[in-house]
Amino acid sequence: MQVRISSSTGAYWQWRGQSIYYVKAGQRRADRPPLLLIHGFGASTDHWRKNVDGLCNEFEVWAIDLLGFGRSAKPEWEYSADVWRDQIHDFITQVIGQPAVLAGNSIGGYVSLCVGAQRLPLHGTAKQTDTVAGLILVNPAGSFSEAPSVTKPDPFREVFFNLARSVILLPMPSYLLFQYVRQRSIIRRTLSQVYLDQSAVTDELVENIYRPSCDEGAVKVFASVFKAPPGEKNDVLVEQLTCPLLMLWGEGDPWMNSRERGARFRQHYPSLTEYYLQAGHCPHDEVPHQVNALIREWMLQLPKPAVSSVTADVTVDSQ
Repeated sequence: MQVRISSSTGAYWQWRGQSIYYVKAGQRRADRPPLLLIHGFGASTDHWRKNVDGLCNEFEVWAIDLLGFGRSAKPEWEYSADVWRDQIHDFITQVIGQPAVLAGNSIGGYVSLCVGAQRLPLHGTAKQTDTVAGLILVNPAGSFSEAPSVTKPDPFREVFFNLARSVILLPMPSYLLFQYVRQRSIIRRTLSQVYLDQSAVTDELVENIYRPSCDEGAVKVFASVFKAPPGEKNDVLVEQLTCPLLMLWGEGDPWMNSRERGARFRQHYPSLTEYYLQAGHCPHDEVPHQVNALIREWMLQLPKPAVSSVTADVTVDSQ
C-alpha cells in the first residue's frame, strides 16, 4: 500500500512483525532532503513536537518512536544500538524512500551516528546512494576510545561496580528500580536537573514520558537496555562518516561535559559545524526556536538531493 499521510498525522509501520509509530508533517521538496527526528532514552516523538511544528513549513519532517519506546511496540527483545540502527535504516529505505538528514538527541544521536557510519546503501532508488544526507547530533550519547591510563586501576572499585550492575539486572531489583524512576515526581525531578529553564518542564512533558512507561512490556525493555552490550566507539564511527555533520550542544548538560565532548568529535571530524547553547541535555525542547533556526540555516546549505523519491510499499496503519 502506498504511503499517504496528511500533515502532522501519526501512523504505524510494520517492522519485523512489530508496530512502529511515527509522525510526518510538511511536504517533500525537490531542492532539500527530508528530516528524520530520533528521540533519546525514555522519550518519544512527542519530545520533538516543537521542532516538527517549527520546521514543517520548510521541510518534510518525520519523527519516529524507537522500538521499545513511545507508542511503538515493546516486545521482549534484546535491545541494542544495532537493533535501532537497523530500524532507522529500514524506515528510510522502506517509508521515506530517499536519503534523509537524521537529527538525534542523546541515545538517538548515537543511533543516528551508527546509521550514518554503518548502514549506508539505500536500495530501491534510481541508483545506489547513501541512506543519510546529513547528521545533526544534539548532545549525543556514546563513549570514546580511552587513551591508555597512566594510573593503576582500582580493583575494588571495579568489583563493586560489576557487583552493583549484576544486582540491578536481576528481575526483582530491576522491576523495583523501574517502578521508582517511572513515578511522575521522579520524572519531573530528573527533568528539572537536566533542563536549565525550569519553565520548560511542564506537566505535558512529564506526562509524555510517563505514559509509555505504563505499556505492557515497558519494564522488560528497561531491563534489556541496561543489559545491552556497548556499541562501537564514537571516534570509530565518526571517522567512517562521509556526510555533513552539525553538532548542537546544551552547555548546561549535567550528564556530560559538552565542550570536552565537542572537542573530541572535532578531533576526529574537523569539518563538522557546531554550536553551544545555554540549555541542558535536551536543547531541542528547551530552546526550540534557537535549535530550529540553526537546523534550518544548516539544511538549506546542503547539496540538493541527487535521488528522486520512490514509492514505498509498506503496511501503514493510520491513527
